[in-house]
Amino acid sequence: MADVSAVGLWRRIDLAERSLCLRINRGCHRARVRSLFTVASRLGDGVFWYTLMASLALVGGDAGVRVALQMAVAGLVGTALYRVLKQRLVRERPFMSHAGILRGAAPLDRYSFPSGHTLHAVCFTAVVISSYPGLAWVLAPFTLLVAASRVVLGLHYPTDVAAGAVLGALLATSVTRFWPI
Repeated sequence: MADVSAVGLWRRIDLAERSLCLRINRGCHRARVRSLFTVASRLGDGVFWYTLMASLALVGGDAGVRVALQMAVAGLVGTALYRVLKQRLVRERPFMSHAGILRGAAPLDRYSFPSGHTLHAVCFTAVVISSYPGLAWVLAPFTLLVAASRVVLGLHYPTDVAAGAVLGALLATSVTRFWPI
């Protein structure tokens, strides 16, 4: 449980980000935009990343297996990290806090900070392109779509996404530095 001062701090930060969230969330009112970002978000739930891990392990030889294992370890650590932070920091999602923000997809859990989707997308992308830089042209745009989807769909504030990106980059750096290929 968060203490009362943390809840008050989140309310002030949420109000500061409200207008930006409302502007970005306007895209959710357009069916094609909402569909694009819903698909990106759903793929970012794990399907895309699990498929990539399996593909690297199956066709990438020993190096591919090692990268897939790096991704798996980073994914487990990332999941534990964002769950602990969400349970302690208890920031409500934008669609719950602001009536004008449309929820474009169902959230996986209650709280908003940090964005687990963004954490994993940035982490997995950085781990993979550290060994397979030629995949950056596919992974970087997909990661940006996943990150943007979280705000467009009313599920996260921009600071949730930024924090997830920073945590994902730090986690990827740690995994690749301490377990090099």
